[in-house]
Amino acid sequence: MAIKRGLFVGRFQPFHNGHLEVIKDILKETDELVIVIGSAQYSHRLDNPFTAGERITMIRNALDEAKIPVSRTWTIPVADVNVHMLWVAKIVGYSPKFSVVYGNEPLTRRLFMEAGFKVKPVTFHRRAEYSATEIRRRMLENKNWETLVPKNVATYIREIDGVKRLQDLAKTDKMEKQK
Repeated sequence: MAIKRGLFVGRFQPFHNGHLEVIKDILKETDELVIVIGSAQYSHRLDNPFTAGERITMIRNALDEAKIPVSRTWTIPVADVNVHMLWVAKIVGYSPKFSVVYGNEPLTRRLFMEAGFKVKPVTFHRRAEYSATEIRRRMLENKNWETLVPKNVATYIREIDGVKRLQDLAKTDKMEKQK
């Protein structure tokens, strides 16, 4: 019998509890899951503060903590192409073969459907809180963000001084006029 392998694309900036719950849901339907780290070329930006390698580590740490066998997942970084008609082909070329794509992002869904893939929606878990944008906002404002990510991910972000990095990225070198 062939392995049923799914594909899930995200930026994971950072990887949070909502991502983990989606992965658990997908693994109830599939034997294996390819986790694609999109926009892999970006880091050290307000919307993309973490490197692809750091995001891979976050995902691995979270899966280990959740006792999800690493043998059931593949984590693949893929840089943006900025040519939509080539993006799916690039992901196919970088990934093990997969039969179904999971996601809710409209462009991702449309591109994979037009390429002939079966696309299934995912269930969001506490979407207002489990949002990387919300987590980064809380990091910038020194508010509680750690409960929104797996414990191992919070530990790792502290180890790499990720909050300070994000806060430094938000600074400006513009000076107010002297009076």
